[in-house]
Amino acid sequence: MRLLLIWIFNAIALLAVAYLLPGIHVAGFISALIAALVLGLINTLLRPLLILLTLPVTVLSLGLFILVINGLLFWFAGSVLEGFEVDGFWASVTGALLYSVLSFVLSLFLQQKIS
Repeated sequence: MRLLLIWIFNAIALLAVAYLLPGIHVAGFISALIAALVLGLINTLLRPLLILLTLPVTVLSLGLFILVINGLLFWFAGSVLEGFEVDGFWASVTGALLYSVLSFVLSLFLQQKIS
């Protein structure tokens, strides 16, 4: 049940990002649910591998390269999915940052309600 609520909250966060940023477009709630699922899978499977492969650059940039990795993965999800579009690199970096902040805040709300 908790995993389902996190998935729905991530879809809501993605809709909020699309509403707040002009470079990100989501067709509707179903598209947001699919995009949240794909983003979760990408972040679970690809992100650790990319962070490991780019570890020297990440260390030299004091961890700021992780923002670039997050933006590229967000942009990749936007290019793969039909109802989720990201216009450019900077929109994807900003969108990924805002999406992670909103998801974190909503997950804190969920933990507070369960406790």
